[in-house]
Amino acid sequence: MIPEDSRFESDPDVVLEETLEESGLPKGWTVGTPDPSDRFDVARLTQLLRGHEREGRGWAASGVDDVMVEVSEHGLRMRENVVVRDGHGEIRAWGSVHDRAAGRMLFVHIVERGIPDKVSDACSDVLFEWAVGQAKAVGAARGLDVQQIDTGAFADDERQHRWLSGAGFERVRTWWQMTRPVTPDEADLTGDPDHWEKDGVTFRLVRRQGSGMPDEDDLRELHEVLEGAFVDHFNHYEETFEEFVHRLREDPGHRWDHWWLAELTDGPGPQPVGCLVGTVSESAQGPDGSYVAYLGVLEAARGRGVAKGLLRTIIADAAARGRDRVGLEVDADSPTGAAGLYTSMGWKTKYVTESWHRDVPVDPV
Repeated sequence: MIPEDSRFESDPDVVLEETLEESGLPKGWTVGTPDPSDRFDVARLTQLLRGHEREGRGWAASGVDDVMVEVSEHGLRMRENVVVRDGHGEIRAWGSVHDRAAGRMLFVHIVERGIPDKVSDACSDVLFEWAVGQAKAVGAARGLDVQQIDTGAFADDERQHRWLSGAGFERVRTWWQMTRPVTPDEADLTGDPDHWEKDGVTFRLVRRQGSGMPDEDDLRELHEVLEGAFVDHFNHYEETFEEFVHRLREDPGHRWDHWWLAELTDGPGPQPVGCLVGTVSESAQGPDGSYVAYLGVLEAARGRGVAKGLLRTIIADAAARGRDRVGLEVDADSPTGAAGLYTSMGWKTKYVTESWHRDVPVDPV
């Protein structure tokens, strides 16, 4: 279930306690929370996020909507934020934590580029100490002995690597961020991408009710397929149905008409065995793209062409919408051979990211 109140501690002073006095921040610099209703705060966080992306991989893609996912009142049911301000009140560093699932807390760590090393190191230390305090808070609220902090870095961001290593994080996984061009003629790749069949497998959109909302039974089927498909995958933590739907609806690219189910139909009745959750990748410079947020196939149905069929579906859908690409992320060390499937279907790696983890012991309540 989604909690009515956050499991995090909202006051940075409580989390950091005496750390601020020994932080090494310049005189007059302060630690607090951002104001999502202040357009200057939101603009500044967007600027910091885009600068972080530009330095780490060569270009920026995020915008205001991505920032609001982290800091809005709606987002704060499962998140908390902290910022470091200079003597003039300008935000120089930003941390965000997300209560992703029982045992797994995501952490965003961004420090402005270009400020002196001594100052940026001090900002980084404050963000890490705050994240550890929040890990203890959310872990205690969930009744855990250990809380994982899961954060990421671009593969070429040496400054971030140095900070993460120094703060006790371990690099645990590499991810290929892949993209595939889409051409207009691929709109006919599957027939109607909303509903088509091949070799005893039906691929269809999640049903919609008269109100336009998706059928809850379909959503629950999709959630169960994903949980079953990923149960043995790297760093999988089970999410409740409510957590799953809440989180995916927060994505700025969320669209209900980008969720597909695959069902075996050569038995006594339809059997859900695969699913794909897609999103929109908006672009200010050209056509939008589609993105594969989740692709899951139950082990018992592998070898039936389900994954390939779902990928063909989102390609055809993207082409029909006038989009020029489909992106996705794949575990570079995946034992399922997913990377080989993607490569064979035209995907190429655009850039590389990494997962870094730290396990934090939780103090008894």
